[in-house]
Amino acid sequence: MLFKRLVQAAAAALVLAAATPLSAQQVLKVGSTPTGVPFTFLETKSNSIQGVMVDLITEIGKDAGFQVQIEPMQFSALVPSLTSNKIDIISAAMFATAARKEVIDFSEAVYTYGEGLVVPKTDAKNYASQEDLKGEVVGAQVGTAFVDALKKTGLFSEVKVYDTIPDILRDVNAGRLKAGFADFPILAYNLKQGAFGEVRLVDSYKPVTVGTVSIGVRKTDGELLGKINASLAKLKANGALDKILDKWGLQPKAS
Repeated sequence: MLFKRLVQAAAAALVLAAATPLSAQQVLKVGSTPTGVPFTFLETKSNSIQGVMVDLITEIGKDAGFQVQIEPMQFSALVPSLTSNKIDIISAAMFATAARKEVIDFSEAVYTYGEGLVVPKTDAKNYASQEDLKGEVVGAQVGTAFVDALKKTGLFSEVKVYDTIPDILRDVNAGRLKAGFADFPILAYNLKQGAFGEVRLVDSYKPVTVGTVSIGVRKTDGELLGKINASLAKLKANGALDKILDKWGLQPKAS
C-alpha cells in the first residue's frame, strides 16, 4: 500500500513539473528610463513606464515566451545595471555604439536617428552645423553618445552635462544655456507638449551623431539575444513594429 502511494505521489509530481513551464513563464527585468519620451517615460496616471520600447519588449516577450518586469532607472545606470545582473535587458532610447558593443550585445536595429539642436526662441539664427556654435556653452545628457562627440570637436567653451533631457530644456527655456543637443525624437515630443514655450527646435540643423536604437543584453546571453532578434524580425515583417512607432508619433520609414 505504501509503495502504491509513493508511486502515485511520484506520478503527481511529474505531472506538476511538466505543467509548470506552461503556467509560470520566465520573468525578465527590463531597464527603462522615465524621461525618454516617446521611447520610454513615466506615465503619471498609472505611475508606470510607457512608450515605444516598453510596448516593443512586451510584444517581443509575448512572442518569445517570457514576461517582462520594467525597472525604472536613470539612463547612465542602464549598462552598469545590466552587467551587474540587476536587470536582464535594456529597452530604452539607447544607441548601439561601438563603445557600448565592447561591453554588451545589441539586437538588430529598432529605430535610427541623430541629435537635435534646441536654442531659445529669441535666437532666430538658422544653425546648420556645430561649427555655427563655436565658443559657446552647450548641454547634453549624461551617458549619451552625444557628450563625448561634442567634447571631441573642441568647438565649445564648455559642454555641460545634464541628468535628463528636460533638465537641458529647462535651462534653454530660462536662458541659462545657449544651446542643447539631445535625441531628436525626444526633443520634438517634449516640445510638442508645450511645457517649454521659450525653446525652439532648429529645423536647419544637420545631425552629426546618427545612431540606431536597439535592445541590449549581456554578452553571456546569446540565446536570449537570438530569441529577441527572431521575435523582432517577426514584428517588423507583420507590421507590428510600425504600428507601435505610429502610436507614439514616430515615422516608421526612419526605422
